[in-house]
Amino acid sequence: MPEQTKTVSLYTLSTCPWCRKAKAYLDDKQVKYTYIDYDLAEKDVQDHIQDEMVAHNAAAFPFARIGEDFIVGYNPEAYARLLGLE
Repeated sequence: MPEQTKTVSLYTLSTCPWCRKAKAYLDDKQVKYTYIDYDLAEKDVQDHIQDEMVAHNAAAFPFARIGEDFIVGYNPEAYARLLGLE
C-alpha cells in the first residue's frame, strides 16, 4: 500500500450503520483516520461540526474529509479514489 499522504477525518453518529461501514472500510484498508461521534460530542464540538457541514451542504453522516475534499455519506469508491487505493 502506498504511504498515506492525506489526512482523513470523519464525523459520524454512534448509532449509524453507514458510519460503522465507513470506519470498517478505512480500517480494512489500513487508513489512518480520526473520527468524532457527533451525538456523543460536547455542544461546542457539535456546533463546529454543524457549521462545517452546513458550509459544504452536507445533511447526512458519515461526513468525511480526505485532504481538502469532502464526501457526504458512505462512498467507498470516492474514498478509494481520493486515497489512491485499488
